[in-house]
Amino acid sequence: MQLKNKVTIIGAGMVGSTAAFSMIESGITEEIALIDINDKLVSSQVMDLQHSVPFYSYTKVKVGTYADIKDSKLVVITCGAAQKPGETRLDLVKKNSAIVKGILPEVFKANPQVILLMVTNPVDILTYLAIKMYPEKKGQIFGSGTVLDTSRFRFLIGRYLKVNPKSVHAYIVGEHGDSELPLWSTATVGNTPLDKFKKIPEAEKKKIFNEAKNAAYTIIEGKQATYYAIGAGIAEIARSVLYDQRTVMSVSHLLNGQYGIKNLALSMPAIVGSEGLVASVNPLISSTEKKLLTQSSTKLKQVVKGI
Repeated sequence: MQLKNKVTIIGAGMVGSTAAFSMIESGITEEIALIDINDKLVSSQVMDLQHSVPFYSYTKVKVGTYADIKDSKLVVITCGAAQKPGETRLDLVKKNSAIVKGILPEVFKANPQVILLMVTNPVDILTYLAIKMYPEKKGQIFGSGTVLDTSRFRFLIGRYLKVNPKSVHAYIVGEHGDSELPLWSTATVGNTPLDKFKKIPEAEKKKIFNEAKNAAYTIIEGKQATYYAIGAGIAEIARSVLYDQRTVMSVSHLLNGQYGIKNLALSMPAIVGSEGLVASVNPLISSTEKKLLTQSSTKLKQVVKGI
């Protein structure tokens, strides 16, 4: 069957539905199928999304089934238990790993060639679980990782410098969670190293990073969930896959010896295109950053042993 410029989203909650809206708004896909075990929820979300279509480029939006994956280029998994106030992303591992283990066979049975984007938390653990289940598809499977953390980081740096955050090139890497780390050593504004553009005091750097890292806790405490920014991030990842844009993004993917880390999924800059995970970028990072990355990987490995 010929693949359409189509995305199937599994999970019609706030993240899945907002990702669908972001795709409609940006006009990047001809069809979106939304799947959820809650029939009333998914029907209502689809109806609401359909009513937004006349304001944008035409996108077919439907209540989907696993049969919709057959002609989809991309499947996005957003379903599962949501992070509650006081919980870490890693606290969700048992509940959501069981859900993902049930979904993945249905996905690849319907379409062995589909690109799979994991968004459900803990995203690094679940991305690794998917690759462990289907090692021959490791290039097709990756997670949203620290794309959102990186966006928060760039926004905060741009606000401090009074520069459009699109001109800030800086990454948060490692776990999408409490052990993540900022790559200050590779940060640039335009093509200028950050420290040469403007020296940011160490205390301010720490403040910026902590605000980026802890943003989810602040938002969840105030409104139960984060969804606008991650929805936009998912749409950007989808754009890169659907149009083979080969964008460099801090997505969660399998590391195989980079920085001394093997057999683990975590976020580092990588090229995303129509094949999925095209290649790792492997930037030259400082010794301190490498140490922190190792610590992040050690934390994730301890959780991986339990799944």
